[in-house]
Amino acid sequence: MKCKGLSLISGGLDSQLAVRVLQNAGAEIEGVSFHTPFFSPDAAKKAASALGVKLHLIDFTDDEIALIENPPHGFGGAMNPCIDCHATMIRRAGELMEHLGFDFVATGEVMGQRPMSQNKQSLGVVEKSSGLKGRLVRPLSAKLLDPTIPELEHKIDREALLDIRGRGRERQIALAARFGITDYPSPAGGCKLTEEGFGRKLKDLLDHEGLRNRRLVELLTIARRFRFADGSGVILGRDKNDNAILKGEGANGVIVAPVNCPGPTALVTSANPDGLMAVAELVCSYSKCDRLEGDIEVKIGDRVVAVPRPYDREKFKEFQIC
Repeated sequence: MKCKGLSLISGGLDSQLAVRVLQNAGAEIEGVSFHTPFFSPDAAKKAASALGVKLHLIDFTDDEIALIENPPHGFGGAMNPCIDCHATMIRRAGELMEHLGFDFVATGEVMGQRPMSQNKQSLGVVEKSSGLKGRLVRPLSAKLLDPTIPELEHKIDREALLDIRGRGRERQIALAARFGITDYPSPAGGCKLTEEGFGRKLKDLLDHEGLRNRRLVELLTIARRFRFADGSGVILGRDKNDNAILKGEGANGVIVAPVNCPGPTALVTSANPDGLMAVAELVCSYSKCDRLEGDIEVKIGDRVVAVPRPYDREKFKEFQIC
C-alpha cells in the first residue's frame, strides 16, 4: 500500500511542486486548502484540478479570528499572524490526516524563502506548534532538514526529495517545466491580512465592534471606512456593487442612503443617534448632486431628512481609515 499524505495547496507554484515531488517520491497525495474572508480557495481549486488530486476544503475563519485576537508569535508587517496561522493550518490538516488514516502532512515551504516565517527556527516553531513532530514533510527543502518518520520508514524516497534554499526561483521554474506545470500566480501572496490598508480596517473593527460578528468581518473586503469622534463606525460604498451589498445589511446597523440623487449607501455600526446627521452629510459629500436643485434628501433608517448644503468631503478626511 502506498504512503498517503495531505499536502497544503495554496495554488502557488511551490505548493504545486510539492505535490509532484511527493508523487515522484512514491506517495499518494490529496490536497487540503483553507478559506476565510481574508483569502480565497479559488487558486487552490484550480491548481488541484490541474494536478488531478482530490482537494479537501476547510473553513478557517474562526481559527483566524482567534489568532488575530491573540497571536502567540505576534504579527508580521501588518495584521498577519503568519507563523501561528501556518502552524494552525498544519494542525487542522493533521486532524484530517488522522481522520482519514493518512501518514503525513506536507507543505511547499522553502528554507529561507521568507526571512521571518521560513527560516530554520520558524520552521521548527511551526512544526512544534502544529503537534505534527515527525509527520510534517517539506519536500522542496527536505534534505536540509531532519528526516521525517515516513522517510525513516522508507515510505517516502528521501533521495527523490529536494534541497532548495533561498528566495531565488530558478530551480522551481525549471522544475515546473519538467513537471508540465504552466499555470501559477506570482509569489506576491493573496492574503489580505498582509495588506497595510486592510490591516487598518481590521484593527479598527477589532478595537471597536470586535470580530465576533462574522458578517462585519466579511464586509471588511468592500467599501471605504470611517470612524467618527463619537465612536460611530461607517462603511461607505465605493460603487454599485458595494451599495447593493450594504442595502441588505440593516440587521448589522443603520442604513443611510440618498433618496433624490445618485450616491453611496452607508452602513453605520456602533451608531450614535446624535451622529447620524453627520453620516448623512458624509453620504451627501460623495453623492452626484450637481444637477439637483435644493438639498439632498437622505433616508436614515426609516426616516427621510433633508440635508442642507454645502457638502464638504474634506471635513471627513480626518475620520477616514481606508
